[in-house]
Amino acid sequence: MRETLDFLLYDWLHAADLTARERFADHSRETFGAVLDTCERIAREKFAPHYRLMDTEEPRFDGERVHLPAATLEAVDALVESGMLAATHDYDVGGMQLPCLVETAANTFVSKANVHAGSYVVLTTCNANLLMEHGSERQREVFAKTLLAGQWFGTMCLSEPQAGSSLSDVVTRAELENQDDPLGPRYRLRGNKMWISGGEHELRENIVHLVLAKIPGPDGKLIPGTKGISLFIVPKQMVGENGQLTGERNDIALAGLNHKLGHRGTTNCLLNFGEGRHKPDGKAGAVGYLVGKPGEGLRCMFFMMNEMRIGVGLGAVMLGYAGYEASLEYAKQRPQGRPMTAAGKDAASPQRPIIEHADVRRMLLAQKSYVEGGLAFELYCARLVDELNTGDAKAEAQALLDVLIPIAKSWPSEWCLESNSLAIQVLGGYGYTRDFPVEQYWRDQRLNMIHEGTHGIQALDLLGRKVVQQGGASLAALATRIQATIERAMQTEWAPLANQLAAALAQVGGATKKAWSTGEPEEALANATPYLQAFGHTVLAWIWLDVMLAVTGDSDFAHGKRAAGRYFFAYELPKIGAWLDVVARREPLCREMKPEYF
Repeated sequence: MRETLDFLLYDWLHAADLTARERFADHSRETFGAVLDTCERIAREKFAPHYRLMDTEEPRFDGERVHLPAATLEAVDALVESGMLAATHDYDVGGMQLPCLVETAANTFVSKANVHAGSYVVLTTCNANLLMEHGSERQREVFAKTLLAGQWFGTMCLSEPQAGSSLSDVVTRAELENQDDPLGPRYRLRGNKMWISGGEHELRENIVHLVLAKIPGPDGKLIPGTKGISLFIVPKQMVGENGQLTGERNDIALAGLNHKLGHRGTTNCLLNFGEGRHKPDGKAGAVGYLVGKPGEGLRCMFFMMNEMRIGVGLGAVMLGYAGYEASLEYAKQRPQGRPMTAAGKDAASPQRPIIEHADVRRMLLAQKSYVEGGLAFELYCARLVDELNTGDAKAEAQALLDVLIPIAKSWPSEWCLESNSLAIQVLGGYGYTRDFPVEQYWRDQRLNMIHEGTHGIQALDLLGRKVVQQGGASLAALATRIQATIERAMQTEWAPLANQLAAALAQVGGATKKAWSTGEPEEALANATPYLQAFGHTVLAWIWLDVMLAVTGDSDFAHGKRAAGRYFFAYELPKIGAWLDVVARREPLCREMKPEYF
């Protein structure tokens, strides 16, 4: 994988060019490489050996505390000590001022080695990043910097048992207690939050929850919809104004752990806020500090959610990558079957490795095209974040990120799951057993289509908002980028693929217009998920074509990249026609299907 990662970073995305920018001037390709080496070593030594252990010895709650394998603490400690939690931040807060691109590349090793332990760290970094962006000066000093140092860990608390993904239906209440608290306007929260990853553990002395709740109106009632949602810092242990722990427990109680198909090594919790089990200052209600202004909770939280969506996509890619490498190694060693000749099989001839069978190569090529294309895409999104933060074309970078983030989360979640399924298929019956890791990769992967907004939610976001916002500005920006790649490819041997991509782009544009031609959202969005699939495949075909233009030479590595790209155009991109057909004609079947018919 490292050879592919270096190629994508330096030959395709030109990471070394970023060192010409003032923020990254202290860095070089050598310092970038040192960061990658460190994370690769930590992943190999501290994370990978315990991947199976954290699955079989999942978190256990004894009524008082949550028990985790000791290896979980060892792994997260090693990553914290590396300084990676603050990698992209300023030197004066303990950061390295690394490009987001390099940080993302470094995170691939941990995501691939052990997603269970890595999740605690990713959540903490994203939590701190939100507070650095939207928190007050005191909140940044007390909470964000402590999180970036790895002294405390963090979570995000959005969903509720009765609301799920429908955030407008959250009913957790926040009532003002002290407008002038040094840590921010102080509220008392009461409610329940579900599916909280990292919500309870003893890996650190404190857990900082970012909680969405509604502030009641003057009549004491909660405002319907999303307008009344605000964001609060709710620490597990009470904190003084200078960041010291007071020794008092906040009114947050673990109601239970969720036991999942996969992703078992990360605690996943139902938390009760304000039930009165603990009473800070002698009063019931979880103490929370307002972030930003009242009613701006979703705007603030989307800063973290969008970062997490790219993180989920990267994690999905790396689970797919792990499965691909495992099945590739197996296929090279497993003898089965004999060559087929015109005269039939020669039973006396030696068996050949299954990688010599065309159908096994098909499955391996499919995996290679999914995981290497997905990796390239996630790194491309990270490069856009650097353009947004330090480049000259910030508006264009924002427009592109707006339209690509739903794909960055959803496409790897679906197609790297398919990659993991194919890895099991390559191993045959062995792949279905716990003697090999590919079954666990699939189980851990399956959650990613649900994490951080389900597939259907990403589809509604893409077709319902992103491609039509500001008169289609984001879609136009993406089309311009794709067209530039097409024009470059037209001057090369890849001209036929360029024409194929141009036709696909035209299909997507035409289907978008036809979906919205009646102006009726119910009609336009009924087939949003097929639209998401077609859009994603078109984007990945573009990524592959752009990558292929950067490939040079006659090495096995170069031939492998070209073959994976050709596979995507030959076997995958043609699928978009069927997906877009139902979108363009606004196929009414699913919308009109009555529940009684089931």
